[in-house]
Amino acid sequence: MALAWCNLREISFSRLFPLEVARALSGGLTLAIAYTHSQGYIHGDVHLRNVLVKLPSSIDRFSIGQLYKEYGEPETVTITACNGKPLPPNVPAKAVIPLYLGKDAEEFSLSDARVLLGDFGEAFGFNEVRRGEDCHTPLAMRPPEARFEPQAPLSYSADIWSLATTIWEILGMKAIFSSEFATADEVVSQQIDVLGSMPVGWWNRWEERSQFFNEDGRPKEGRYVWPPINQAFEEGVQEYRRKRGRVGEFDREETAAILDLMRRMLAFRPEERPTAEEVLESEWMVKWVLPDLNKSLESK
Repeated sequence: MALAWCNLREISFSRLFPLEVARALSGGLTLAIAYTHSQGYIHGDVHLRNVLVKLPSSIDRFSIGQLYKEYGEPETVTITACNGKPLPPNVPAKAVIPLYLGKDAEEFSLSDARVLLGDFGEAFGFNEVRRGEDCHTPLAMRPPEARFEPQAPLSYSADIWSLATTIWEILGMKAIFSSEFATADEVVSQQIDVLGSMPVGWWNRWEERSQFFNEDGRPKEGRYVWPPINQAFEEGVQEYRRKRGRVGEFDREETAAILDLMRRMLAFRPEERPTAEEVLESEWMVKWVLPDLNKSLESK
């Protein structure tokens, strides 16, 4: 079993990966999703906490002493009962604090960009029926059909939506959608702000739309309106990269390729999204991502 440093959420919080590392991580994750789909499974829970970074194989050769020297000895905390009484015999006297082996995103090199896709607890086979109402993907990454087609079975396309939102977070600082202090309906309004009109049938069934939009589809005056996707990329990805300087920013040609892919992966209708294999064949993947991924795999 491969060991992991940490998940991408831990190391990318308030940090940015260098361009080539962000590309390699995006490519590795897409390959993992493509392989999962090729085996007839939908992951069902794609987000940064389930994307792990593989430890170098050299750690397998460490003795316990060498491991402690490299990463420090285990830290423990004493366990006490809330009521002040002695602990029962089945409770240990001390607990070991989990060891964080990661490093800041900005310190990553291509040799570090080895992705492991974890947590298959929500995965299901293509022949199984997993309805939209049973989707447990975090709200900000959850495909909209889970909300508006709750009785319809989810498919590979659900992973493609979540893959797009996860790649966006790998590239930039600000998520394309956010469920922090937001309701499910607020996330829907964000999706419409960013991506444009949703299918008419969904719009008509969305009883809460009047809280966010006028009947002509324009945002209600006075509420915060999320920027459309081009502007969102500029504000949530590029501007932060310019401020950080050394991590680099995407040039105009690559930005256009990224946005083209994101728009297709974030199509409201699941049948209009590309497959994982088609994502790998996209211009951005072929011209920019896969070359850096290959360099990562070749590096030691």
